[in-house]
Amino acid sequence: MKLKLIAIYGFLLIVSACTRVPSGVSPITDFELQSYLGKWYEIARLDHSFERGLSQVYAEYSLREDGGVRVINRGFDAARQQWKEAEGRAYFVKDSNTGHLKVSFFGPFYGSYVIFELDSDYQYAFVAGPSHKYLWLLARTPQVDDEVMSRFIEQAAQAGFAVDELIVVEHD
Repeated sequence: MKLKLIAIYGFLLIVSACTRVPSGVSPITDFELQSYLGKWYEIARLDHSFERGLSQVYAEYSLREDGGVRVINRGFDAARQQWKEAEGRAYFVKDSNTGHLKVSFFGPFYGSYVIFELDSDYQYAFVAGPSHKYLWLLARTPQVDDEVMSRFIEQAAQAGFAVDELIVVEHD
């Protein structure tokens, strides 16, 4: 019985750690989901296995019947000359005004999606994952101006992200 409780506690600890907010990052608190829905282009990211080698990456967000968010991520794999797509689901971690969601592409396992800057017109967003290994700059257009990119790099560096390892995503 004791071992079973330890196993359950360990599992819960691991699952909850994936929805944490990295140090130096605070989710926005005036979030409006309806304004965020739609298509977002990935402008820059830190490298990770599930997007490695992809260009022309974008995400589309729409409402699910259960109140969550449907997430479709697409990117082009030039080495294989094919598009890759992943469908996931997202739910708010706290309340619907806080830009902190948990996203799952793999069964019961969730990871943080922390929006730590979003312009008032919902044209660009700075997004972190559960640790300093995950970082994205998203925008409604395939390019952003230099001021947005500079602010993204500055804020991410101050928060402890390895901005010298950023990948700028190519879009045709």
